[in-house]
This record gives sequence, C-alpha cells and structure tokens, in this order.
Amino acid sequence: MTQAVTVENVHAHLQALQDIADANDGNRGAGTSGYEASAQYVEKTLHDAGYTTQRQDFSFIYEEVHESSLAEVSPDARTVDGIPMSYSQPTPAEGVTAELAAPTTAIGCTAGDYAGADVAGKIALVSRGECSFGEKAIAAKAAGADAVIIYNNTTGALNGTLGGVEPDSAPATGVTQEEGQALLAKMAAGPVTMKLVLTKTMEERETFNVIAETESGRDDNVVMLGAHLDSVGDGPGINDNGSGSAGILETAVQLGKVNKLNNKVRFAFWGAEELGLLGSDHYVADLQDNDPAALDDIATYLNFDMIGSPNHIIGVYDADESTYEAPVDVPAGSAETEDVFTDYFDGIDQPWVDTEFSGRSDYSAFIAAGVPASGLFTGADGTKTPEEVEKFGGTAGITYDPNYHTPADDITNINMDALDIMSDAIAHSTITLAQSTKAINGKSSRGKSGQPAPTVLPDGVEAA
Repeated sequence: MTQAVTVENVHAHLQALQDIADANDGNRGAGTSGYEASAQYVEKTLHDAGYTTQRQDFSFIYEEVHESSLAEVSPDARTVDGIPMSYSQPTPAEGVTAELAAPTTAIGCTAGDYAGADVAGKIALVSRGECSFGEKAIAAKAAGADAVIIYNNTTGALNGTLGGVEPDSAPATGVTQEEGQALLAKMAAGPVTMKLVLTKTMEERETFNVIAETESGRDDNVVMLGAHLDSVGDGPGINDNGSGSAGILETAVQLGKVNKLNNKVRFAFWGAEELGLLGSDHYVADLQDNDPAALDDIATYLNFDMIGSPNHIIGVYDADESTYEAPVDVPAGSAETEDVFTDYFDGIDQPWVDTEFSGRSDYSAFIAAGVPASGLFTGADGTKTPEEVEKFGGTAGITYDPNYHTPADDITNINMDALDIMSDAIAHSTITLAQSTKAINGKSSRGKSGQPAPTVLPDGVEAA
C-alpha cells in the first residue's frame, strides 16, 4: 500500500487544489465557490475510484473581512501587524480609536481579572492563555472596553478564533508576544493610543462535509480517516489543509483497488474546520443525536491536518502522553492507535516526535465522544528547536510553516520529503487497521468460516 500511494499522485491532487484556488479568488474557504470546486474535485476522484460519496450539509456563519487595520496613534505613529479573530464583532466603519488599558490580571478571562482596572471606553490589551479567546472578548466587553487586543504567549503570530458568534463581545484582534510586551512597556511610561478598524460581513450560509467509505469490510468496526478540505479565506490553503486532504484522497483511490477488507474504511473531508471545527463537530453531534450505535461502531479515528510543512517535523499525536500531558481526556484505544504510526516509523528507521494531543483539530469531537484517535502533523505556528533540526533538518528558531494562514500557503509551500513520509504513513496505518483493530478495541474481524478474513490486495501492492 505504501508503494501504491505515491507522493507524485498526492502532489497532483495538491496542484488541482491550487488551480481551483487560482480560479476562485485565491482561496477555498467554506461557503465559497473555491470550496465547492474543491469538493467536486474530491467527489469526481472518488467516483472514478468506485466510491459513492455523500454530502452532509450544515449551516455556519460566513465571514468576509472588508477592511482590517491596527495602528499606534501615539506616542508613535506606526502600523501594527494584527490578525482579526474569526467571529470577532466588527468595529464601526470609522474604527475604534482609544487609549490602551490592561486588566488587573493579564489573561483577562473573567470580570475578576478586571477588578480595579479602568478599561471603559478603551482598548483592552490582554495575554493569551488559560481561557478561550471568546471568553477574553466577552470579559473585555463586560468591563466596558470598546475593543480587545490579545497578544501571544509564545513566539509567532496569533491567528485565533472566538469559536462562534458572540454578540456581547468586543471586537478582537491578535498580535505577537513581542508586540504585546512592547506595548505594555510603552504603557508603563505613559498613555498609548491605538486605532483598530475591522469591517466585515457576517451571515449564515450552508456548507458540507464529503463522506465516502469502502464497500467491503464489517460496518460495525469502522476505521475512519479525516482531513479538513477548507482553507482560510486569506489563501489557497495547500498545506493547511490541502495536504491532509490529498493524502487521504490518494489513499482512498488506492484502497479502492483492494478486493477484500476486514474492516470498512470511511473517509471524511471536513468543511468549515477553519471556522471552529464545525464540520467534524456536526458529524459527531448528528450521530450522537440520531444514530449513537453508528458512533459506537467507529473503531478509531485518524486525523491528518498539515502533512507537508516546509520547516517540518514528523509529528504523531501524543495519545499515550509520553511527552505531553494532554489537556483533554484521552479515550481508551488512542495510545494503541498512536502505536500504529510510531511502530511503522520505528520499523523504517524514520525519526519522529510527539506532538501534543490537544484537540485543536478535527479529532476533537471524536475524542469528546469517547472514540479513540491519533494522527499525524508536520507543524504549524510552533517554533522548530535545534533538537528537531538534528532529527529532520530545516531551520531552528522559525515556525514549522512560516506561511501558515497566509496567501503564501500555496503549492510552493509544500515540503515533498515530509509529504512523501506522511503519505506512506497514512497508507500503512489505513491498510493495517483495515486488516485488524484488535490492539485498539479487542475486535478481530472474522470471515464466514470463523477465521480471519484475508485482505486481498491488487497485483504489485504490498500491505506495508
């Protein structure tokens, strides 16, 4: 299977997604013509490989930013790099011009964090950490702030989401840790006045997930793979997440040539991930409400979000918490799912590292519902360490993907070595689990004779 899933074919899918973005205002965001064309490409490719596809519709809030700027008015006059938070409330057309003020407690999560601070009619400057961006924007509004600037608590740009529309929240934008600390230092010396402009359209629209599954294999022990198909509105999203989508798409194409599988394999191309994991959340919630038995029939979920980062790591979600304590509950069977990847990498002498099992991507709803999960990740806005350079090459001190969530996340942003390694790992994990999930959930697939049903591969295709 790893020989059948070639990096050339995966890259060809990425080129198709790039061409789609080029023909559709430079992006493939949810609710746009670019997303529709991306879905049609995926559907045609799957149909040609013998699959039946299904669209699962759901509604979401479409956002289109018309004008966005952040500037220091005084004591200096300069433009500041700010990234508006998804779902942020807009400012008036003329923007918000006001003095900066900080909460009593830097994180600004609750009313108590603002006790004794005068932020009424001002722009609150708060630190990332300990609570959601949405909670920070709500707390700032409740304290009387006209807007909120959230600065990062680590290196790199801060590109965040409020997680949904919050009418009682302040307009919110994100800046780097360095910028936030510089502004705090200026505030200590005297008043600082900023101007934030954020005008936008926010309206309800429809989008969808694309789902397909193999015909063969037991349907009460489904192996599920997922990757989000949508991009941010500000670029073609070829690494994030054309790469994961292309990886599972080519795996589906090659798996379609397999005559017999022990376990059914289901592929999901999620919509509106960039707006808060909406597609995968909808899928799981729909099963919980309407078909909980079908949710129980998912043996494990494998997530692939960014597998071609230019300054990459070879990362595996740390479901066994051997490096990072997970900030979420880890369902039983997740560590064994992780082992499928790590054992494969160890077997081919491929270095790898743990990446935090944080729930920041489309596996979040699955693990919240108790479904085992793991996945692969080559890095986003984190900073590469010297130790990682020794393992994978690249450059220390810069982010794994310097073009993350920008117009430069295009076809030239893909690292072919990372894409090749990760595509093979997707292929290996898929065929391995299609044969057996016994290590994960104790279930052995049986044929009519009571013996394990063999997986029959096409000529020239190896199982691993």
